[in-house]
Amino acid sequence: MELLYMNFYVIAFFTLGTAATIDIDSNNLDTVLSSHELVFVNFYADWCRFSRMLAPIFSQASDEAGKQFPGAGQVALARVDCDKNPDVAQRFGVNKYPTMKLFRNGALTKREYRGARSVDGIVGFIKEQMKDPVHHFATTDEMEDFEAKKRSIIGYFTSKETKEYQNFESLAKALKEDCNFYAGFGEVSQKERLSGDNIIYRPTGGDADMVYLGSLTNYDLLKAWATDKCVPLVREITFQNGEELTEEGLPFLILFHKKEDTESLELYQKVISRSLIHEKSRVNFLEADCDTFSHPLHHLGKTPKDCPLIAIDSFKHMYMFPNFAEIDVPGKLKSFLDDLHSGKLHREFHHGPDPTADTGKPAQTQERKVAQPSQGKVAVKEESKTTPPESIFKNLKPSEHRYTVLGRNRDEL
Repeated sequence: MELLYMNFYVIAFFTLGTAATIDIDSNNLDTVLSSHELVFVNFYADWCRFSRMLAPIFSQASDEAGKQFPGAGQVALARVDCDKNPDVAQRFGVNKYPTMKLFRNGALTKREYRGARSVDGIVGFIKEQMKDPVHHFATTDEMEDFEAKKRSIIGYFTSKETKEYQNFESLAKALKEDCNFYAGFGEVSQKERLSGDNIIYRPTGGDADMVYLGSLTNYDLLKAWATDKCVPLVREITFQNGEELTEEGLPFLILFHKKEDTESLELYQKVISRSLIHEKSRVNFLEADCDTFSHPLHHLGKTPKDCPLIAIDSFKHMYMFPNFAEIDVPGKLKSFLDDLHSGKLHREFHHGPDPTADTGKPAQTQERKVAQPSQGKVAVKEESKTTPPESIFKNLKPSEHRYTVLGRNRDEL
């Protein structure tokens, strides 16, 4: 078996050596990233068997992508040997092998590649990324044919050649997963350009449009504004994005609700934006479809019929908010979240409610007593300790069958 792996490694090494991939290190990193529109990077380690398995596939994908996009400065596939360049791996938060990340115009995009590890899968992903994400409309009626369920950014420009539109196009490529982007030029956009080129944000649900008031030539300012509008404070968790969300490393505060129950979702969003927005660096605010995620509900002793309900998943245990009807009681949901950070949720689940200040007993030794009838007298016995349900969403973390996760023993020959 060792000889078989060694032969595979030798073949992969020489195949990779003849490929059109670019070897990146700390010396040429910034130059490579800034000199191409897209750079697709494979972060690998020679001792990782998954990296070795990917090597010839990535090499072939690189050759094929070069044929599909032969223009200078368009697309490059590159690789980083993380053992030789740990500073580069650390800079981009690589914690498993192989990790494939996409860079656009020198900037790291927020989503890793988690598609099929095949030539067709990788090349197809590159082709999809190179598509123009901006829908152009010649008449305002055309916009009715576009998807309306997604947040939208609409631009009105004099022409495609302006700096303003170039920034808009770059923005669309960066946020196309989060918003739809539309653009009109010339006569069709004239009435919206009374004071120059103009961009608006159109939310879902019939809420009023919001006009961008900053400079369209300042890309960083424009992107900050659009990101705030397009990336919701409360995101939906699915089986498709679950791995990505778990890798952010933040506990989940999840509203489980029926798809048709928009009222509960709106209330949840309102409470979070009003009193918990400052917590977004410490927790992921999520919503989940009760039917899709019935298994976590079962783990909590609930079914979709019990929705809506709120739970915290800490990636160790799950804790349920006592009463959804109290979600808008001032401070109630915040206190629930504070109890997670302080360890109180875990402590009280095991040992019962924390003692009052005058008991003199620490929570760890506090006994939970229950009354039991016994021949007309009240007998007291200690209640058996319980354990909170284990995390379910930790199972969405990167699979050990596809990655070598750092921190574990090396998968060496």
